[in-house]
Amino acid sequence: MTRRGTTLIEQLIGLSLLSLLFGISVHGASTLRDRLAVRAARHAVRDALAFARERAIAGGTRVAVRIDRARSRVVVHVGTDTLYRAPLASTWGVALDATRDSTAYGASGLGVGAANLSLILRRGALADTITVSRLGRVK
Repeated sequence: MTRRGTTLIEQLIGLSLLSLLFGISVHGASTLRDRLAVRAARHAVRDALAFARERAIAGGTRVAVRIDRARSRVVVHVGTDTLYRAPLASTWGVALDATRDSTAYGASGLGVGAANLSLILRRGALADTITVSRLGRVK
């Protein structure tokens, strides 16, 4: 008479393999979630910069883009009017750092100021950098 079934050791090995695979998939899902959040935030920042440039050209006026590090958001201003906000922390949980606190576009659509701007978007172990040149080009 032969018995069918598994021993305790075989069950423990199977359970160990399953927990290892589960741990790997959870880590992969976390990394994927961070990557998608940083990518969405990057698009929001690029959209805000493009909107500011287009508004400066269309309105024939200077448009400022303020980098609010404390709230992790990008705000587009014309004078005292706020035209656009890209809230990165509250929407995607992305932290924002920058080399300057603002940039501006002139009526010609070119950047106003003497230095490049670098924006660093971070979530978890992932980071992405957006660079705005002196001429207002976004890379």
